[in-house]
Amino acid sequence: MSDKIIENNQVTIMGEVAGDFSFSHEVFGEGFYMVDVLVKRLSNSEDRIPLMISERLIDVTQDYTGEFIMASGQFRSYNRHDEQKNRLVLSVFVREVSFIEEELDGAKTNSIFLDGYICKLPVYRKTPLGREIADLLLAVNRPYGKSDYIPCICWGRNARFASTFEVGEHVQINGRIQSREYVKKLTETETQKRIAYEVSVSKLECVDE
Repeated sequence: MSDKIIENNQVTIMGEVAGDFSFSHEVFGEGFYMVDVLVKRLSNSEDRIPLMISERLIDVTQDYTGEFIMASGQFRSYNRHDEQKNRLVLSVFVREVSFIEEELDGAKTNSIFLDGYICKLPVYRKTPLGREIADLLLAVNRPYGKSDYIPCICWGRNARFASTFEVGEHVQINGRIQSREYVKKLTETETQKRIAYEVSVSKLECVDE
């Protein structure tokens, strides 16, 4: 059962470690740490993707900045209570990690597969230049009755297709994780730079139950 659950949320990324590990939390004496990895896009810009990794998988006291790693696991979400409201926090929960010589040229450095359910109506819109976009929120089941809520963004034909989805529809998505910087207005005078994460969808299909 749990293997089937793990199959519905699969991520593999390759990239450059961007800094030190920071402590996140502990479960039954096992410490989990966060570290950012820079993953190149085809356009030569890069995504900054947060990994959550157990101290049992890697020596978290070492500085690996600048080294290249390959990590696979699941894209997970949890709600963090923040400034009187909940904020969805996303990271890659790592199950396997290895060091690689460098980023592999032309290899799939960032891929994700999700199998889940539409949990709110898609938002379809057009950019000022006429590009079609649709935002989806996908609920992906986890063992023990939990779910991860993953924001996804579709373009062009996929956006038109996604705009027809109903809440509860079962869909499968292939794509890549991307990061996007934005400025959050905290008060009249204060702003804060933040990073949002979402899945950029390359392939999208409905699953007949």
